[in-house]
Amino acid sequence: MTDLSAFSNSVSIIVPTLNEEENIIPLVSQIAESAVPFREILFVDDHSTDGTRDKIRGLARNQSIRLIEQDEAAVGLAGAIMSGARAAQGEILLVMDADLSHPPERIGDLLAPLFAGKADLVVGSRYVKGGSTPGWPIWRRMVSRAGAALAYPLTGLHDSMCGFFAISRSRLLELAPETSGFKIVFETMVRAGGALRVREIPITFRERIRGRSKMSLGIALRFFFRWVRAMFHHRVCGLYRRERLQDRPSVMCR
Repeated sequence: MTDLSAFSNSVSIIVPTLNEEENIIPLVSQIAESAVPFREILFVDDHSTDGTRDKIRGLARNQSIRLIEQDEAAVGLAGAIMSGARAAQGEILLVMDADLSHPPERIGDLLAPLFAGKADLVVGSRYVKGGSTPGWPIWRRMVSRAGAALAYPLTGLHDSMCGFFAISRSRLLELAPETSGFKIVFETMVRAGGALRVREIPITFRERIRGRSKMSLGIALRFFFRWVRAMFHHRVCGLYRRERLQDRPSVMCR
């Protein structure tokens, strides 16, 4: 088993926030209870209008916590994560939601394969054996499963929609688009084109207790159109490469 204590200065935990005032203190407490060493927790806040920023500032006075205030227009989840990645001091990034849906007790399981050199990206998955979404209504399970199924041909992942993952900072900055997209694991995998060694770790995805979900019809539609564009690129450019490979091996389709 990998000794994570040897990497205590290597891990930056990135948590995007938007109106999560009630969840900040419980989340930090649960991360501390996981007993996984880390260098810092980076909260990247996107225009919160409640007391989220004040809660974070209060904790930052005596803990390894930093607040990044995103006040530009149209930052979004992926943009917040990338801002955190650029500001992070650790070489390994652990990304999780602020709403307590991602289990902090599984942080060590996500980090271990990276430190052991067995994976480049480790994803918390609701849809591999051992994963679950207790309390979800049937319609939400169907929508989520449909999104995961649409993404699978492009990513090879059973759950590229979850958003609980670990990756090296350098790889994420190299591969991920800076501000596009909502589900950054999906974006990263599409951009990588099969170049990453990936492992999925089963997790229990908890239902939000406090605050309001950020998922909306608009977000779902943006993912759908991103999937259509990525699928077109995958099919058409793949065919183009195969047809041109012998005559012009240096041709690139971007």
